[in-house]
Amino acid sequence: MIWRSMFVAAVLASLASGALASPAPRISVASINALTVPEHPYDEAADANRAVEAAVARARQNHKLVMLDLGGNWCADCLILAGIMSIPEMRTFLDAHYEVVLVDVGRYTRNLQIPARYGITERLKGAPTILVVTPDGTLVNRDHIYALADARSMMPQDIADWLAQWAH
Repeated sequence: MIWRSMFVAAVLASLASGALASPAPRISVASINALTVPEHPYDEAADANRAVEAAVARARQNHKLVMLDLGGNWCADCLILAGIMSIPEMRTFLDAHYEVVLVDVGRYTRNLQIPARYGITERLKGAPTILVVTPDGTLVNRDHIYALADARSMMPQDIADWLAQWAH
């Protein structure tokens, strides 16, 4: 049991440092100005608890991570991230490495039980908030959950690189 715990700790440390990261796809969209942005990627009526549980089950079965994108349709940075995640080469990459769930958090008033599951109980400080989680519930990117909250100032390739650093 101790060896298993040490192995899991080593894997998580490697993930956090990017040592096991998969290379990011080359993104065909050079700037956010050329990006097609979806209008309402966050389903305000969705059952977030059910969606997260289903993603965790699929991740466990398919040996993937879970990516929880906590945001809202009012948020420009969230819409930009959703647009980048829908670029075909990015979508293919995400599908290979993650079970992705977009969770509508409204204006930080809805579905806050989702980040609380992973120890994020303070008021969210930005959107999108990205939680990369193992199927056993370990939050891999604890110190980096707000890294994409200023997506509008980033290049699409930079966002792809950031998303890829957690993949294995």
